[in-house]
Amino acid sequence: MSQVTEQTTPRDSRGATAPIIQAIGVSRDFQLAGETVHAVRSVSLDVHTGEFITLVGRSGSGKTTLLNMLAGLDHPTTGRVLFEGIDLAEYSEKQFTHMRRHRIGVVFQSFALLPLLSAYENVELPMRIAGLGAADRSKRTHEVLEMVGLERRSKHRPYELSGGEQQRISIARAVAMRPDVILADEPTGELDSVNAAAIFGLFREMVTDDGMSVVATTHDRTLLDLADRIYTMHNGELDLTEVGRHVDADAPFKRPESAGE
Repeated sequence: MSQVTEQTTPRDSRGATAPIIQAIGVSRDFQLAGETVHAVRSVSLDVHTGEFITLVGRSGSGKTTLLNMLAGLDHPTTGRVLFEGIDLAEYSEKQFTHMRRHRIGVVFQSFALLPLLSAYENVELPMRIAGLGAADRSKRTHEVLEMVGLERRSKHRPYELSGGEQQRISIARAVAMRPDVILADEPTGELDSVNAAAIFGLFREMVTDDGMSVVATTHDRTLLDLADRIYTMHNGELDLTEVGRHVDADAPFKRPESAGE
């Protein structure tokens, strides 16, 4: 965890832990072929420390757009995204850089690995940029590669790895700096059921043992019993589906009224 998170966790007027990330009425519109596409519509979401949230929904429902706004990679057309109570719209470039290097880890659906670097170098690079010493970088890189079961493939370049292996490398890179928040876009989309369960189990351990917060999108409903809250996105709108210590993946899902099969 970063030094900032070792301070007293902010609390609201009722004494409850304040959200580390908060989306307040965010919408995101795009212009496409002269028409306005409403990718996200008036979504509000609180992400608390030590919480595992999953977003489910069909492709094109707005999940990725919402994650990008939570990460500060995209900006809402209307509404606000707060990180520890501060509007991201007020962040300087220096603040954004620090947040992305130390506070938020992003797992992209497209992996976003550098093709000329080995798996080891892809994982180590963010720590090198952040100024960690060589010994610390080496130790942590080996730790996270072992964590995702790929230390034996550390010298391979992305094109020498399967899609599932590339995804696991991208997850190792995202968690290497021990960020406060992991935002993962379909992190198990390229994995078989065994490896998918292992990755979600890893996320669950990071939430439970390290106090990280995880927001992950997924199509795999067999993994949802590891989450604390499940939201369904449909046509850019967010609907709370289920809440629990760990939710019951076999329970019937409440769907938005406008959602069809």
